[in-house]
Amino acid sequence: MPELPEVETIRGQLAPAVEGRTLTSLEVHDARWCAPAAPAEVAAAVAGRRLERLRRRGKYLSWQLEGDVYLVMHLRMTGNLLLGVPGEPARPHERVRMCFDAAPTVLFCDPRRFGTGIVLAGSDVHERYYAARLGVEPLDPEFTSEALRALAAGRRAPVKAFLLSQERIAGVGNIYADEALFRARIHPLRPVGTLSRRQFGELRDAVVESLEAGIDARGATIDDFRHADGARGSFQDAFLVHRREGEPCPRCGRPVVKLRAAGRGTYVCERCQPRPRRRRP
Repeated sequence: MPELPEVETIRGQLAPAVEGRTLTSLEVHDARWCAPAAPAEVAAAVAGRRLERLRRRGKYLSWQLEGDVYLVMHLRMTGNLLLGVPGEPARPHERVRMCFDAAPTVLFCDPRRFGTGIVLAGSDVHERYYAARLGVEPLDPEFTSEALRALAAGRRAPVKAFLLSQERIAGVGNIYADEALFRARIHPLRPVGTLSRRQFGELRDAVVESLEAGIDARGATIDDFRHADGARGSFQDAFLVHRREGEPCPRCGRPVVKLRAAGRGTYVCERCQPRPRRRRP
């Protein structure tokens, strides 16, 4: 699934091409994308409006249109937003086509059809939508070690599960949680509420460093993620532990192992990231 760096990469590539342009039409080829709203209803709500700004919140993209109207999209597992040529034939797995005046089209292609789109009217409704789903943005100044510590206070969930909870930290997924925990030398099964103040500081810095490295590499392409022009991201070439099972740890040389944490395949060096001790009964 595209995570914060991948979605930010797409936002940065699309924004110069479409901001300030009028969305002349929205063609929904798959009603599942906007269900339960009807495709015609969604198209009518946004067509003819100028795109004022393209923003990212967590893993969401928010198309801010004139008249205080927002088209909010989530790419989910396999969605891609690609720049196309006006009038070109439909591409494989094309679900939505956005046509702009004097600008390229934007195509939403999604093999597994999990991506979603919703229209929200009014900035207050838009903010409430995100507030109900997303926590702090990890690249914002509000994401401090003390804020992280407060979010985790008293919680027994594994730290990996905590990082993946979008209601607490927006945008971190499986890749960047593994990379951040390795940087911070914290085992993914460690109960998050047992971290020390120092460890919260190290984890906060590691999350930011991992996300910024992903953005600098223009995202990671493991399976489906592509840039707006169809190119691949390169962060997978710089993974420290993620998907490196059996390879030497870049810090100590011990083989990286794969285990399950938060229901996800998780990669860890159990020398650099000591497994938590079991509590005595």
